[in-house]
Amino acid sequence: MYDHCRRVAGDDPRHIGRPSAFVDHRLVSLRGSGDYTGKTYDPAADRDAPDRVALLGELRQALDADDQIVVHYQPKVAVTDGRLVGVEALVRWEHPQRGRIAPDAFIPIAENTTLIRTLTTKVMTAAITQTRAWAANGLHIPVAVNLSARCLTDPDLPHQVLALLAANAVPPSLLHLEITESAVMTDPQRAMLVLRDLRDAGIQLSLDDFGTGHSSMSYLQRLPVDELKIDRSFIKDLVTNRGDQVLVRSLIDLAHNLGLRVVAEGVEDEQSLGLLRELGCDVAQGYHLGRPAPASALDLQRAAVAARCGGRALRWPRADPYTVVTASRNARGAGSGERSLPYEGFG
Repeated sequence: MYDHCRRVAGDDPRHIGRPSAFVDHRLVSLRGSGDYTGKTYDPAADRDAPDRVALLGELRQALDADDQIVVHYQPKVAVTDGRLVGVEALVRWEHPQRGRIAPDAFIPIAENTTLIRTLTTKVMTAAITQTRAWAANGLHIPVAVNLSARCLTDPDLPHQVLALLAANAVPPSLLHLEITESAVMTDPQRAMLVLRDLRDAGIQLSLDDFGTGHSSMSYLQRLPVDELKIDRSFIKDLVTNRGDQVLVRSLIDLAHNLGLRVVAEGVEDEQSLGLLRELGCDVAQGYHLGRPAPASALDLQRAAVAARCGGRALRWPRADPYTVVTASRNARGAGSGERSLPYEGFG
């Protein structure tokens, strides 16, 4: 996917070191944000520019390699009984000289260029391939992949994603795509068309980091999403902060009234998990339930999660949720027909 996209100068390591590379990188950043207004130059903002441009070139080389960009998976667990309801695919960069590079050090750089599309393709390909491997062993585990603003404005994205699923014989219901409010707001009209096509194809959509962006209630009602993820900033002090408790309860009620599942991100302790259970949250994700790990390590995490769910064994999905259970789309009428709710078929 995305091979048709043009290469900008800031992406190409052959241009690293020339003065205009910094200008190119800045212009690409503005194009990605949609901000064309005049700004006063701030030298402090470019203090780390040489390092960023160098890292950009190394990232392109890493994307061409087979062993640097890897995918780890973090469990998503049903709050009520500890069922595994899916995993989120999270990218990791194992740099041959620098060691592991944190995602927040390279993903923002990639998002300012077309490299984010190449990176997304690599992560999605790995995630779907792994989903096929799990399914071959009788484990039908939905996998979530993050989409950037640049991906959401590509009208060819739905066709490319469906082609990748078909090539691996993976049903669309086992792929969840996570978007953010800010990504949608970059170009709402184009993003909405892409999202509707994806959802009409049977792919589940999730609104990530809810509460940190525009938080427009009108857009929440219009977005063709199936799931809302409450940002970790509202979860970290949930046990001690009464205000966060009220807010999280309100978000859960709002989402349920709109026919959406609710996922709490950043669950770090048993007290928070218990409180989320009381508040009616559907799914939890966080270090308390499992750290991101290679697919081969998830069996070890299954035991760890079971220990944190009152001793109940974590149940893995063994029936294809695409054929086990269906339900009408949601109360907002975002589409017609029926859809699967994958995690309800697990056990």
